[in-house]
Amino acid sequence: MVTTSVELRAPVERWKAEWADLYNEVVTTRLCTGCAACVIACPHDVLGYDAGGTFRPFHLEEELGPGGCSHGLRGCTSCTRACPRFRSWESEADSFLFGRVRQPEEQAGVARTTLLARSTDPELLEKGQDGGVVSAILIWCLEHDRIDAALISGLEGDGSGWRAVPGVARNREEVLAGAGSRYTYSASTLAYAEAVAGGAERLALVGMGCQASAPAVMKARKAGKVGRRLALSIGLMCSKTFDDAIFDEFFDARYGIARKDIAKINIKGVFQIWCRDGSYHEVPLKEGHAWTREGCKSCPDFAAEHADISAGGIGAFSDWTLTVVRTELGQEVIDAMVSDGALEVRPGGDDPGALALMDRLSSVSRRRWPVAAASEPRLGLPVTKSS
Repeated sequence: MVTTSVELRAPVERWKAEWADLYNEVVTTRLCTGCAACVIACPHDVLGYDAGGTFRPFHLEEELGPGGCSHGLRGCTSCTRACPRFRSWESEADSFLFGRVRQPEEQAGVARTTLLARSTDPELLEKGQDGGVVSAILIWCLEHDRIDAALISGLEGDGSGWRAVPGVARNREEVLAGAGSRYTYSASTLAYAEAVAGGAERLALVGMGCQASAPAVMKARKAGKVGRRLALSIGLMCSKTFDDAIFDEFFDARYGIARKDIAKINIKGVFQIWCRDGSYHEVPLKEGHAWTREGCKSCPDFAAEHADISAGGIGAFSDWTLTVVRTELGQEVIDAMVSDGALEVRPGGDDPGALALMDRLSSVSRRRWPVAAASEPRLGLPVTKSS
């Protein structure tokens, strides 16, 4: 007689967390970054978003108060499944993407390869930020049928107002129109509905770490078709973004640089500002800290640790992008672009200062994560009296 053994496994606890939990644990605390993942994941369209002030989601139904949701009471959990700051988000995303959690020394997140990269297209180098890598990736993926559209940020109207807004890029021209950094906040995720309404099913998401973590978290928690449509995540290394008031209250009032005259902004230890008349200005970064956006003050993720590919303009070479390839998908895209001649790459070790700076800024960001919240983002930090 053949006998078989049955492995007894502990039952998987059903996910029950809903809007009331998200509201109390994330939205009304200092954890919400304003990524708007919960808004686009809501299947009942009952979450709105304050894009002009707090950059936070809010509930559109009033009968149960701001922290109540009738759909949540009936078992809807989409918003908490989507939130990349809810409970053990970091370890869940790590385990889903990499099959393990990051080690204490991996302050900048888990990485397969770290490179210096730049586009081989002169137009992308001119119009993009630093090495034009993000624009190059989007255009290559669109032209090689890897994605149908990209969720990006752009500038409102003719751009002279320097107000960042979500946008959809479906071709080279639209990618180039959104190229460059803004340093004020725009939740690129909010362009999701427009992209899907236009027929796109495979989307690239470009955003800071708070947004770039959303696809992995959604997929790890089985948040549904929204997560499945986010086919490629490109993360922008980011210490913080600034409130839109910085243009009028700081650049203009203190330095006489009107927002309508600004052509390009970069941050390399200072605000580097190029104006439309050809003039160039450097403004002390330290003086702008007072305009730091509230949602950035507790964000622990400088290096966009859950993106397929992370990109940052740090280091000694202003025309190269520090590029961290994190996933198998990201490696496949980069390798194919190099083989195709669309990207030029060199070892990240060619700029040891950039690597050291990435790790240092990652540790600085992780120190901002509240001690009372999930402990994983603070892994590897020295224990202090304040911790």
